[in-house]
Amino acid sequence: MTDKENRVPNSRERLAHIIRLATRGFNRSLQIRLASHHVTFGQWIFLRILWEQEGLTQRELSEEARLTEPTTHTALQRLEALGFLEKRTLAGNKRKQHVFLTKRGKELRIELEPLAVEVNEVALAGLSSSELDIIRKGMLLILDNLEEDERKAGEEGRKVPPTRIPT
Repeated sequence: MTDKENRVPNSRERLAHIIRLATRGFNRSLQIRLASHHVTFGQWIFLRILWEQEGLTQRELSEEARLTEPTTHTALQRLEALGFLEKRTLAGNKRKQHVFLTKRGKELRIELEPLAVEVNEVALAGLSSSELDIIRKGMLLILDNLEEDERKAGEEGRKVPPTRIPT
């Protein structure tokens, strides 16, 4: 499967596997950098969303992050305990809590975003701008194709199974 000397997938490896390994590499590289700020990769996902749009509910954050609500709940609890966000109810609906960044949560963007930029620079070193354009265009098409496949499966009543096996 891999060339042990170079530790890279061989040229015959399935693209899905290569993408999974690249994603894992991106994530681990960012995790190493985030650790010095006491932020996990899972928490980073929600911070990025909230830096762009505050006031979302837990369900909306789950949908935006494409993660389960229990996973979202756990990450939000930790971020709240760290003082990076707060939950508030908005006028007119006392049941739903909306998530807002604290001043410290907003300031964290200045510290953390450069880490993600650095990871991208490390990962993409040696690629020309035209190669990056081709990769980006291809990956966006792959994402569109897979989203369409999932939509069609949903119409047929087939859904992604839960990660936990019922006992």
